[in-house]
Amino acid sequence: MKQAACALKIGGTDPSGGAGIQADLKTFQELKTYGMSVITSVVAQNTTGVKDIHDLSVDMLRKQLEAVSSDMPIHAFKTGMIASKDMMKAIAEWLPEIAAPYVMDPVMVAQSGDPLIKEESRLWLRDNLLPYTSLVTPNIPEAEDITGGSIEVIDDMKEAAAQIVTKFGAGAALVKGGHMKGQAIDVLFDGSEIHTFSSERIDTKNTHGTGCTYSAAITAHLSHGSSLVEAVEQGKYFVTEAIRHSFELGQGSGPTNHFATREEVFNKWL
Repeated sequence: MKQAACALKIGGTDPSGGAGIQADLKTFQELKTYGMSVITSVVAQNTTGVKDIHDLSVDMLRKQLEAVSSDMPIHAFKTGMIASKDMMKAIAEWLPEIAAPYVMDPVMVAQSGDPLIKEESRLWLRDNLLPYTSLVTPNIPEAEDITGGSIEVIDDMKEAAAQIVTKFGAGAALVKGGHMKGQAIDVLFDGSEIHTFSSERIDTKNTHGTGCTYSAAITAHLSHGSSLVEAVEQGKYFVTEAIRHSFELGQGSGPTNHFATREEVFNKWL
């Protein structure tokens, strides 16, 4: 019997389906990966912003982690929203049990600007959880928060990516250029060299959940045994097409289209 590639997401929810756990499970499914989830927080949000957050207990988080890892194979996993330092500590205690690539999407604020991680927890995440990662995928504001520097041009992105690895201990860092102008350029430092990934910038407001989707696609490819560079390259292709064929849904920033790369979708829309 064929063994499925299995990926786990640890993070918060999005009842509107565009971000968080829901977006990641859709992405895993599209990339032929068996998706699993551990919920840290139930988030009342939609395309216009975050309305409320209910953090689960640390005990419940630990029980979910133990339940999935004691029974199911984990070939790659990612974390998203981790609201508190105590949650981060529980995840850090569990991590040594898992011999699989770890992708961190250091979710600090929602796209709407609403905070998702308490200020006091950010330094703990950087100093204690980041060193466990195989890859961290900050956008420019998150990379600035991690490094304490300012990012205005591509060379700044390269310097930040290298610093996140060499100074703060990440296995690799992908600094995403979604907040820049011009071509959508992302910069990866894999611990030894810089790689850049470029695509056209698509003119749309419908980008809700792009960071979740991008990092989930990378995680899915890693679960299948892809190299880091290949996983990032394929993940960028996936999220770019999801943005290109995004949905006009909701009253704010609409969601991306997680099934945009299906052949029948291209046949219909091209």
